[in-house]
Amino acid sequence: MKTAVPCYYHLDVDVSAERVGQVRRILTAHLQYWDLEAHVETVCRGTDMLLTAVHEHATDKHTSIEMWWNGQHLITAVGGADHRLRPDLDLRVCLERIAAMSDGWGCCATDAGTKVIWFSQRARSGERVPLVPTTPVPDVWEGLQVPRELPVATLVAPAYGQRGLLEAAR
Repeated sequence: MKTAVPCYYHLDVDVSAERVGQVRRILTAHLQYWDLEAHVETVCRGTDMLLTAVHEHATDKHTSIEMWWNGQHLITAVGGADHRLRPDLDLRVCLERIAAMSDGWGCCATDAGTKVIWFSQRARSGERVPLVPTTPVPDVWEGLQVPRELPVATLVAPAYGQRGLLEAAR
C-alpha cells in the first residue's frame, strides 16, 4: 500500500541534452524512496518530453521541476521562465502525449511570469491477486474435546410391556 505521508521535491536545473538523463535518474531515485515505483516510467517519460521541448525551443534554459505526493495523487510540474515558449505552438505534440499517458494535466502562468506545465497520476492499487478459499483454522474451543454424556446401554429388558403396565395398574 502506498504511504499517505505527503512528500514534496523541488529541483532547479539548466536544461541540456546530458542533463535530461541525469534528471531522469534523480526523479527515479526520489520516487523509489517514496515507494512509488509504479509511477517512475510515466513521470520520467513526461518530464523527459518537457525538458527536451524546453531544450529545443526555449532560449532561457533554466527550469524548475517539482513533484508532490499526497497519498492519492502524484503531481509533476515543470516550469520555465522563457516568455517566447508557447504551449499551444511549440509543445503541441508533447502535450498530446502527456494528455494520453496521464490522468490529468494542465498549463498555467504564475505571477512571476513563468509558465508551468503539470501532469498527475492517481495512486493505483497493487496487482490483484485472486482470492483462494481456505479452510478455516479451528478455534481454541473447537479444537478441544469436550466430555459428553455417553448413552448408558440398557442391560435389562423391561419387565412389562405397555400392555403389562396398563394391566398392572388396574
